[in-house]
Amino acid sequence: MKWIVRIIGILVIMAVIAVVGVLMLPADRIARIASDQLTRVTGRDVKISGDVGMTFWPVLGVTAGGLEIGNADWTDGEAMLSTAQAAIGVDAGALLRGEIRITNVEATSPTIRLQSRADGRANWLFTDADGETRIETGSEAGTATRPITIQRLVIRDAALIYDAEGSDLVSYAGVDLSLDWPDQNGPAAIEASLRPAAQKVDVVATIDAFSGFLNGQVQPLAFEMRTQGGEMSLNGRASLQGAVAGKLRLKTSDTGAFMAALGVGGVDLPEGFGRTIDTSADITLTPDRKLALRELVADLGGNTLRGAADIELNGTPQINAQLQAGALDMRSLTSGGESSGSAASSAGWSRAPIDASGLSAFNGAIALSADSIDLGTLKLGKTRSLLSNDRARMVFELREVSGYGGVFSGEFVMNNRNGLSVGGNLRAAGVEMKGLLADMAGLSRFTGAGDAEVSFLGVGQNLDAIMRSLSGKGAIKVGRGSIEGIDLDNLLGSFDVAGGTTVFDAMTATFAMNVGVLTNDNLQMSLTNFNASGVGQVNLGAQTLDYTVTPKALRVNNDRGLAVPVRISGPWSDPRIKPDLQAVIDLNFSEERERAEERVKQNVNEKLEEELGITREDGQSVEDAVKDELEDKLKKELFKLFD
Repeated sequence: MKWIVRIIGILVIMAVIAVVGVLMLPADRIARIASDQLTRVTGRDVKISGDVGMTFWPVLGVTAGGLEIGNADWTDGEAMLSTAQAAIGVDAGALLRGEIRITNVEATSPTIRLQSRADGRANWLFTDADGETRIETGSEAGTATRPITIQRLVIRDAALIYDAEGSDLVSYAGVDLSLDWPDQNGPAAIEASLRPAAQKVDVVATIDAFSGFLNGQVQPLAFEMRTQGGEMSLNGRASLQGAVAGKLRLKTSDTGAFMAALGVGGVDLPEGFGRTIDTSADITLTPDRKLALRELVADLGGNTLRGAADIELNGTPQINAQLQAGALDMRSLTSGGESSGSAASSAGWSRAPIDASGLSAFNGAIALSADSIDLGTLKLGKTRSLLSNDRARMVFELREVSGYGGVFSGEFVMNNRNGLSVGGNLRAAGVEMKGLLADMAGLSRFTGAGDAEVSFLGVGQNLDAIMRSLSGKGAIKVGRGSIEGIDLDNLLGSFDVAGGTTVFDAMTATFAMNVGVLTNDNLQMSLTNFNASGVGQVNLGAQTLDYTVTPKALRVNNDRGLAVPVRISGPWSDPRIKPDLQAVIDLNFSEERERAEERVKQNVNEKLEEELGITREDGQSVEDAVKDELEDKLKKELFKLFD
């Protein structure tokens, strides 16, 4: 018994001496011991520098003027974490049981590098170091991971770098982060604020089974993000590898400001196409940044879309979508944002700049069906179409489009690769021309249903410039219709064209366009009592016309017919309409005019012969007779000089 008591006493004395000896070690020696121990339990090189403070029980604590934790050996070698001010507390009792329970971590102005690879490696996964550092990977299934818990983490003014293989590098400065994870097997609450740009972005998240999340498992997640101009929330599941699934809600009051706060500047979406957003969808995001949207409902600031989409988010988004819309307003894409009325007016076409930058926002194909589509210059009814975009060149393919009482087909193209241009090939069948021409060109005097086709190309940054540059060709065929403001029936009787309406049975014409001027020389019109032809031009850019319509009654003027050309000129909003009387004479009374001119000429010649005393020979004109007479007199006078 005495020997037992003595042995116990010796052990106690030895323990006291050991503790006192440790406490009497200098600070740098304590720092080396702490860093060595942290290196053993993390498998990473850990360096503690500067002023060092220590606690031993119940928390193994270190405060240091500098702390650096090395990176995994498969990375570029830069430290995983480096900071000038740090404090770390480890539960000493848990450490003796083989657990790493970090009670608190605090760091000021650190640089944190998080890296992951497609094969499952991640630099935040630690294992013991025994002789040689070993890092847990997805292929090293036999390596046991030492349990880790960080009960409290506070980081201020950090630089955060996230490098996931196959994705773009993410880098943020000025990050404030707090993590509460009291239970190793429980959830973690995360709050963060960061500044990708000048504005602060606040993030709040709760992740269930946070230890599994850190090990790459998919875990339930509740996420909210708020910043200037909007907010986003997600309730679902996620993993550190970038896999996300759940219900997404995105709402912005200013999408440009929202994107700028996230570090994506220069976004100025057209009105009705995302300038404000209220969207909900079931989403699935894969680690290679492929996004699937289902049950999508997106209010884009006036236009509401429903459907599904698949989007690749690496670089410029690549979109493949099936969408349905109600009344779709696309005026902001075609008329510089004008909101009402025809694009043509008495003041000319709009010179407001057309913002076509939205054409660069995505590539891909969108199948779209809508109850109606307002293109500004065209208003369409029920529509089924395909919208494809490739590097700022959008093709709006009309597959089944109703409008103006008929059906349209063809395609409309907007190209903003090297300045804005618009063009297309459009066909119309059974379309009411009055509404179509009123919307396209401000012409409301023409009525009738018919078929038309046009190919066109225009260039410019506003509607006025585009209309003044138009080139192309087209054709039109109309059944029974009318022209308001002119009565061709009355014209043939009284030469009075003021007021009235001309009703025709059919009309055909082809035309060409060059630098905004439409020309036509083959208009043919059938009326009840006569027919009519037309030739002239319409200046689409200046909104003026100079056109001559020539109706002809066939069974008058000794069956030679009677034609009365009518010239229509001036601004097309208020053109001048008057008959061309000189053309009436030239067309209808050429024989009578020739006979009258011959009689007048004969009378003049006889009078000249009488006054001048000359006699014409057969076939000789009065002018020649006068010339011969003068020559004879001059010769006689000259010969007198030699007498």
